[in-house]
Amino acid sequence: MDRLTALQVFVAVVERGSLSAAAEQLDMSRAMVSRYLAELESWMGARLLHRTTRRQSLTSTGEEALQRARGMLALGDEMSQLANHEGEAPRGQLRITCSYSLAHAVLMDAVHEYLARWPGTAIEILLLDRTVNLVEERIDLALRITNDLDPNLVARRLGVCRSVVCASPEYLQQHGTPLRVADLAHHNCLTYAYFGKSLWQFQGPDGPESVAVSGNLSANLSNLLLQNALLGGGVSLQPLWSVADHLKRGELVALLSDFEPIQLSIYAVYATRKQMSPLLRSFLDFLVTRLNDNRWSERKTV
Repeated sequence: MDRLTALQVFVAVVERGSLSAAAEQLDMSRAMVSRYLAELESWMGARLLHRTTRRQSLTSTGEEALQRARGMLALGDEMSQLANHEGEAPRGQLRITCSYSLAHAVLMDAVHEYLARWPGTAIEILLLDRTVNLVEERIDLALRITNDLDPNLVARRLGVCRSVVCASPEYLQQHGTPLRVADLAHHNCLTYAYFGKSLWQFQGPDGPESVAVSGNLSANLSNLLLQNALLGGGVSLQPLWSVADHLKRGELVALLSDFEPIQLSIYAVYATRKQMSPLLRSFLDFLVTRLNDNRWSERKTV
């Protein structure tokens, strides 16, 4: 079996919604598409799609396999175009959107370094803590932090976002220090509107744990919750990159060191895998290197 072709078939079936539509796109017979899909499932040892006469849907294994398949196909495209773009300096402008915390902690430094390295480039940044329509808002690249990415999006996984639960020394002196995950239910937890608003999840020594949380402040910008935590307002669940310096200076205290909040993936989302500009490809490769820096990928930082 040509595994790369099988992956292309699998992705096409998901994106087009049926075997027949995928066959038309790939210029194959429907029987050949079905054969590739069956051989891919046999090779993986798991069913990837629930199929009926009227509809199809991804299995849990299929959802994970789809992201991996897209990544492998994107890498394959990059490899095939290396010779075409060898020695070609990236040029042009990118319009990028991402969250405030990611821009402040990682993106701005990365953009500064990238623009200095490639003077023929320009970047426009739109800071939004919401999902955008790439086509309608003319976005070349959206950076999203999530574990529930729409499987129909064209995306590349760039790295992981680690988080830490923290509070100011003043808050802990007044309200006590939580020693177990369950203790958070009795604290004023500052909640983020787009993630974990009422349920915080952790991986601990004995496996996963979760706790229902509540508090007197919720916001759609994590930076606002960080500011309130620094003022002593409550316990906050923050990206590691946002609080690393505050932890080192003692302005915040990391809590529950034996329990790591659930990791989120950082994705680059763009309109199409085909005909990707050298500029976008170059910037994505650059971001992968920056986002896998040990400062952000290792929890021992705290």
